[in-house]
Amino acid sequence: MKGKRGAAAAGQAWQVYSETLEDGAPRLGERVRAVPRMLKSVMRGDYKGMSVGSIGLLVLGLVYIISPIDAIPEVLPIVGVVDDTGVALWMATVLIRAAGDFVAWERGGRPHVVVGDIVD
Repeated sequence: MKGKRGAAAAGQAWQVYSETLEDGAPRLGERVRAVPRMLKSVMRGDYKGMSVGSIGLLVLGLVYIISPIDAIPEVLPIVGVVDDTGVALWMATVLIRAAGDFVAWERGGRPHVVVGDIVD
């Protein structure tokens, strides 16, 4: 089961990387540089494309990677590192994909209405 999740995370990471190579799409470096701006905008409530709950899940993922307590301990040769790698790939994929959406939002003039919001 762990192998399937790791392969899925790697597949999604590759898909996001492929998106950065498309014409007109924000490149990988631009997305990485946009992450701090995106996090600030989400926390201020300016950007609605990512929720504070998603940031909370990313923080929990970071705590899981840093924490000495793991579902599968690192004492086991390869398997112990695979779960941390899967979490790290998931975190990177979420951040890079969301940063691409954020850069597109910035390029579009930062609209205050997001599709799906109720407008009075």
